[in-house]
Amino acid sequence: MELLNRWVARHRVLVGLMWLAITIVGVVLAPSVSGRLVSGTSLSSPAYTANQQIAAQYGGAASNPAVVVIDLPAGTTVDSPGVHAQLQGLDAGIAKAVPQLREISYAATANPALIGKGGTSTILLAYPPKAGAEVPPEVLDQLNSAATTAVPGATVHSTSLQALASGGAAQHNSSVLAELLIGALGALLVLAWVFASFLALLPLIMALVSVLTMQLFIYALTYIIPSSQPFNPAVQYIVALLGLGLSIDYALLIVNRWREERAAGKSNTEAVAAAMSRAGHAVMFSGITASLGLFALIAIPVSLVRGIGIAGLFIPSTAMLVALTLLPMVLSAVGPALDRPRRKSSGNASRFWTWWSHRVIRHRVAATLLGLGILGGLAGVATTINVAQPTASAVANTSTYADGLHALEADGFPSGTLTTIPVVVPSAANANSVATSLAGLSSVHGAITAAGPAWQQGGGALVMVLPTTETATAQGGSALNDVRHTVTAGAQVGGDGAQQVDEVNATYGAFPLMFGLVAIVTFLLLARGLKSILLPAKAVLLNAVSVAATFGVVVIMWQHGVGTNLLWGVSATGSVDTFVPMLMFGFLFGISMDYEVFILARMREGYDRTGSTREGIIEGVSRTGRLVTSAALILFFALASLTSASDPTVRQLASGMAAGVLLDAVVVRMLLLPAMVSLFGKANWWMPEWAARLLRLPTDAPKPAEPERIAVTAGKD
Repeated sequence: MELLNRWVARHRVLVGLMWLAITIVGVVLAPSVSGRLVSGTSLSSPAYTANQQIAAQYGGAASNPAVVVIDLPAGTTVDSPGVHAQLQGLDAGIAKAVPQLREISYAATANPALIGKGGTSTILLAYPPKAGAEVPPEVLDQLNSAATTAVPGATVHSTSLQALASGGAAQHNSSVLAELLIGALGALLVLAWVFASFLALLPLIMALVSVLTMQLFIYALTYIIPSSQPFNPAVQYIVALLGLGLSIDYALLIVNRWREERAAGKSNTEAVAAAMSRAGHAVMFSGITASLGLFALIAIPVSLVRGIGIAGLFIPSTAMLVALTLLPMVLSAVGPALDRPRRKSSGNASRFWTWWSHRVIRHRVAATLLGLGILGGLAGVATTINVAQPTASAVANTSTYADGLHALEADGFPSGTLTTIPVVVPSAANANSVATSLAGLSSVHGAITAAGPAWQQGGGALVMVLPTTETATAQGGSALNDVRHTVTAGAQVGGDGAQQVDEVNATYGAFPLMFGLVAIVTFLLLARGLKSILLPAKAVLLNAVSVAATFGVVVIMWQHGVGTNLLWGVSATGSVDTFVPMLMFGFLFGISMDYEVFILARMREGYDRTGSTREGIIEGVSRTGRLVTSAALILFFALASLTSASDPTVRQLASGMAAGVLLDAVVVRMLLLPAMVSLFGKANWWMPEWAARLLRLPTDAPKPAEPERIAVTAGKD
């Protein structure tokens, strides 16, 4: 660290020009990053293999369909004179108006599964032309118009899972920039409260440079990573949010320490050097720990999660590099000028957090029981988590697409119609027999074969199965397993739902391995940095319990619907979205470790100076309490702004992470952590010689005794 500090001090102009050039390039190339990202995920599974073949031969037929519900005029059935001709005319009109769609209808197949109860209605299934796409709302409107024109007097509704989930709103990649701006504005307000000077701008400037640099890394990685493992657009979203939070956190810690050193009477040059020596070391340690922890996500054999793991190697490390090079250069050049107006108390320990640390030490047993009770209760709720896609009824709102769902079910069609299961049959001659066997399953509403090049390619055919319940949801039932066990040899079962089920199995099947890697790496790095065995073990345990408790909050909010109707106007989903827990784990483990290092590093510093655990706790909490809570508030407001998104997955992810950030900062870091450190006393700093040798640490001289610990035990401050 000293070598880096001296190098930055000698080459300030070079450092400034380098970061200026990177920022300019980032501004130019950042808009192009989204174009290099590919929707969807890849993994090694039967459903993914089937979907790849379907995409090559049948375009978007593996996607969930758009469904048009046609209620025929009163007194009319599908067998009434002229109705069949009208439905054929509808097919012809759709083929002319929207030729890119792949369509399945009763007029083309005569399949009874497409007829509603009493024969008074029928449905039409439409699939997008390309894999990974959806039928957009404007095309649904075109289908409605075509059906209304072709069948005079009919009542027509349309719906799809995507339309229900979004309420028909269009999805745009620009939301990342919009949410970043909202998050930056909220961060500025909190930073203005923390610093009460123009220094509030510094963390935001560092965050801007960091996030743009991270976008450049992603842009470069899209050319390096094989096309078989593409980066999902969610990676850009995670990078932006996590990069914003970590960059501001690191800048907060260093700038606050610089202020302390200035308040102690040091010159600006001395204050910068002291801040980088102390706080800079904590930032470097935190950056390396968080980077390696996030990188462990590559153990999950799903491209979406692996992409975040690869990007995670650069997110904390980039924020760390900016904080250790650009920030000291700016502080050396204009730090005192920016620190205006200046609070008289700037650089002093927080009176509130000093008082708080005394109270926690005095009541450490009660504080430990309270903190563990809160986390344990929420973690217990998390054991009931149901990881699945939300059902159609759960995401349906008051839009016309919800009316379409109600019309579909009122006519006797199951909601599973929205999640059809495509089956690739190698020989078209066997398609009808395969469809007949599948239609006989109790968990299947019907199985359809369609003629023509849109549904028969390379001598094979595609059979479309309509399950009675929606696949990959909390009410998925046995349809998918029944279909997989019934199809003949050589046939392949695909579809969005089948791939999502395989993704869940692959993701959470590998979770123990991934968590083990994260825990081991984090423990070893913390043990070396804190020169302790107990503290890193406690840190890993508390982080894990904190994340589990956050899962409990998500279960309460979304799976059981507590407060979601009031806040977002939606009912309980009955499940938690597939990737939400995994993405939350990566994000929250990195952030909570960030806070952990800040507090424990300052506690260790106080202990090394005084030989007193009590004084170390007081110094750690009083000096970092405001920083941690401020950083948590910044992230909370940034994440809370995302909960207004139309995408239910984004809503769940943002609300869960926002709750997790506050829960970790308040309950764990400011209550449970100091209470447990106080309980363990000198045992916190135990480092046996054999462990010190393994970690390549010098053997420390024995620390002074702690006579005041007896007094604290007796209830004294």
